[in-house]
Amino acid sequence: MSLVRRTPVADPAGRPRALPELALVVGLFLAYKLARLLIQGRDDAAFGNAWRIWDLERFLHLPGEVAVQHAVVGQPALLEAANTYYAYVHFPVTAAFLFWMFLRRPAYYRWARRGLAGLTAAAMVVHVLLPLAPPRMLTATGMLDTGRLFGPMVYGDPATDTLTNQYAAMPSLHVGWALLVAVTLIAVTRGPWRWAWLAHPALTLPVVVVTGNHYWLDGIVAAALLAVVLLVCPWPGRQPHAFFGRAVPQPAVAAVEQPA
Repeated sequence: MSLVRRTPVADPAGRPRALPELALVVGLFLAYKLARLLIQGRDDAAFGNAWRIWDLERFLHLPGEVAVQHAVVGQPALLEAANTYYAYVHFPVTAAFLFWMFLRRPAYYRWARRGLAGLTAAAMVVHVLLPLAPPRMLTATGMLDTGRLFGPMVYGDPATDTLTNQYAAMPSLHVGWALLVAVTLIAVTRGPWRWAWLAHPALTLPVVVVTGNHYWLDGIVAAALLAVVLLVCPWPGRQPHAFFGRAVPQPAVAAVEQPA
């Protein structure tokens, strides 16, 4: 008599080794930070582009960043909460997302990492081609630097800040990464509540605007770049039309016959 054991078929994508993967992710992050620093020193171009973006938004009748910011300027606790969200949620949430994908959805982890890297690389190209001062620097418009006024403060004086490039407002990777996290988690989790992941980008967009760190168009461009990345990066094991239509399939099960 033979015994039949139901055994999961090996995941075709497999889970990558942890240490090399960690080194790769850290390396990508450091490369991004270095690339941002290498395009410093274009102040005139950054402010010229900022005024063009400002005028373009008014031409498109987008909500004024000043009006949005001043609507809550009398609520320091709310502005402090927005600054805190901007400063401390972006990287930890993205890191936690990658860690969870690595552990629980290894077949889709590589896609998520590639998507994140592709979106970030595309953003770096835009940063080089279009240096852009954030709206908080356009003081003539009435915009405020809420981080400096209410804390916590993320950025120092641009003239002496050697750790970040503050003239890389477009696109907003805060918005782009939040959208990527939400879209991926919607695709790989079950149930109607998975759509609640959209709360992350839905909250991130007004946060980056009310804190004066980004224009509306920064978020719109980030979403457009993400759409291109989603089209370019093939989704593993699923047709594009079924991307949001059903839950992630379980690993296939095969019958393995054991000798008596």
